[in-house]
Amino acid sequence: MSAYVAEVRPRWSDMDAFGHVNHANMVTLLEEARVGLLFGEAARQGAGGMADGVVVARLVVDYHAPLRADGSPVRIELVVSDVRAAAFTIDYTVHSGLSTSDTVTVTAETMMVPYNTSSARPRRLTDAERTFLTAWTTGDDGA
Repeated sequence: MSAYVAEVRPRWSDMDAFGHVNHANMVTLLEEARVGLLFGEAARQGAGGMADGVVVARLVVDYHAPLRADGSPVRIELVVSDVRAAAFTIDYTVHSGLSTSDTVTVTAETMMVPYNTSSARPRRLTDAERTFLTAWTTGDDGA
């Protein structure tokens, strides 16, 4: 299975008094990685509608080791694990550096719901969005 890989740089201000990236800032780093996939990569592949509205319906974060901000980027791998008619799930693996051999510090998942901002209601995935998301589920690199 292939993953979308984002390089995200934790900031010094992301750390708490214990010297590791705190929960709220970790969620922001996950969001930065997700935006690259759902807005940037999706638009490049003809599925740009998610940039018009998609919301997090569920978030689960598991911490395995502290992540420290030292000025270096970290690797966040994203894989789509479930695609339904009006929702999909993204799984995340956060490494302490850019290599897959660097320590896994966090695993997470978000259930995402496409959202129509005009009607203020959830909506179904389009065929183009479903095709895009399924590519990241089946091991295709999305290209």
